[in-house]
Amino acid sequence: MNLKVHYDPDVDVLYLARPGQEEEVVEVYPGLNLELDVSGELIGVEILKASRLLKEVIGPLMQKASTE
Repeated sequence: MNLKVHYDPDVDVLYLARPGQEEEVVEVYPGLNLELDVSGELIGVEILKASRLLKEVIGPLMQKASTE
């Protein structure tokens, strides 16, 4: 799979995408959008306010890992 990752610090958005024509965007969680192609296949993930969201997810995992 040819996955491209791009972070735009100006708007704090992280994009994960593979080639394809976007047909639909589904918000699965506030600030987390899935991009689907015409067949309904996942071709991209868009994370808004990425630094905050990732800190909330990764922070507790890092703490847990350091105590094990």
